[in-house]
Amino acid sequence: MSQGRALGRMMTGTFVVLMLALAVVCAWLGVWQLHRLAEKEALIAAVAERLHDAPIPVPAVEQWSSLDLTDLNFRPVSLTGAFRYNQTVTVFTSLSNANGAASGPGYWVVTPFVLADGGTVFVNRGFIPEAMQEAAVTDAESDTVQVTITGLLRPAEKGGFMTPAADTSNRVEWVRDPVRLAEMVDPSLAPFAPFYVDLPAGAPGELPQGGETAITFPNNHLGYAYTWFGFAIVAIVMLGYWLIRQRATSKS
Repeated sequence: MSQGRALGRMMTGTFVVLMLALAVVCAWLGVWQLHRLAEKEALIAAVAERLHDAPIPVPAVEQWSSLDLTDLNFRPVSLTGAFRYNQTVTVFTSLSNANGAASGPGYWVVTPFVLADGGTVFVNRGFIPEAMQEAAVTDAESDTVQVTITGLLRPAEKGGFMTPAADTSNRVEWVRDPVRLAEMVDPSLAPFAPFYVDLPAGAPGELPQGGETAITFPNNHLGYAYTWFGFAIVAIVMLGYWLIRQRATSKS
């Protein structure tokens, strides 16, 4: 009998420790999410301020392998070089909440921009409606006129395992990823920057329709924090209920 009681007390103690540990872990995860919330809000504020900074020169080729693209995301940059319009690639999208008149299914018009100091940056010139895709990739001619442009530096969009392969015959891609885009253009334009640049809006009604950069960041950390704190509370409540039941059972 005494051995059974000892075993029962040991199992009770183990269960209590496990439930308390679970509550502590859930509470810690809730606190961690609150820290992540503060970091995300600081990032959003920094980006909002960064958008109004004067453009900096686009990073040179020798810097590309060591860039901190998180720090450069949405930073205004200036580039001097020439577009290769005959190498344009279109990237399928569906534009909602557009800043310009055009929206709905369509394409980003992405054109290689050969820098005067070497290397090539893919430049997203803006959005066009779906019906204009063929003209965007077939009516363009080669151009070597040197110009200086400004835009927002953006890290590559990465495709997932469900992202289709590029439609090379129609020059259609699905993500703005310089690695994938480079496979669609003349390889002599290499090296290619590990980022792309979004152009600002042009004149009203002008196509491609620039200025459509979405300044958004997923920010669900507060909801996650509430969830983890809720789990911690549930664990404590369940433990309390179980202990009450155990005491009532032992008295009976």
